[in-house]
Amino acid sequence: MQNVKKFEKSLWGSTIERERRRRIKVSVAAYAYEILNDSIIDDFEYDKLCREINPEINTGNEVLDKFFREQFDPSTGYWVHKHPESHKLKELYYRYYHDR
Repeated sequence: MQNVKKFEKSLWGSTIERERRRRIKVSVAAYAYEILNDSIIDDFEYDKLCREINPEINTGNEVLDKFFREQFDPSTGYWVHKHPESHKLKELYYRYYHDR
């Protein structure tokens, strides 16, 4: 079983890549819910994903790293209203989730 877990983790990339994906997914979900009133993932999954976010990881994007350190709050989605790249969240939402 432990070998399976190691294999699964290796499929997801580096720590930084996994953190980027988590931040993107939670940001798009918060955008959908807070701005568009569309719940694209259930509350349990959203809460779990939020708890996995580590704002102390530097992902290479100074603006977003600072935003997650200073604005992100895992207990709410309201922080998305201040997201510095909300236009990208909107684009991702419409590309992958709208009319699904």
